[in-house]
Amino acid sequence: MTRFKSNTPNLLVRDIEASTRFYRDVLGFGVNATVPDAAPFVFVWLTRDDVGVFLNDPKAVSEDFPGAAAREPGGTCTMFFIVEGVDDYYEQVRGKAKAVMPIKTQFYGMREFAVEDPDGHIITFAQQGK
Repeated sequence: MTRFKSNTPNLLVRDIEASTRFYRDVLGFGVNATVPDAAPFVFVWLTRDDVGVFLNDPKAVSEDFPGAAAREPGGTCTMFFIVEGVDDYYEQVRGKAKAVMPIKTQFYGMREFAVEDPDGHIITFAQQGK
């Protein structure tokens, strides 16, 4: 029987250095691994708690995903992260990232806000029952 164990967004980005700074310095992720070991990187794996994000240079994945190198990276992915302490996190991120949606309580009960990363990917952070 198939059982899903985790999900890690694998983003194609225009500028790995700029995206790494955003996820690390603004969102608080840590660098877990890079390829190669020293800059300039073609891949960066970032984690925060039990959540990971992969950043890839499109040319580096062109062998596995031939059409990817021909596409303009960015703006095609939205991510939805469930967090604890969403209001505190909003205060930490506010003003450091382009806001897409200010913090609010949705009609379905989630307390959420959304920002945009350097490539236009929309990232929503939400807390249930807030």
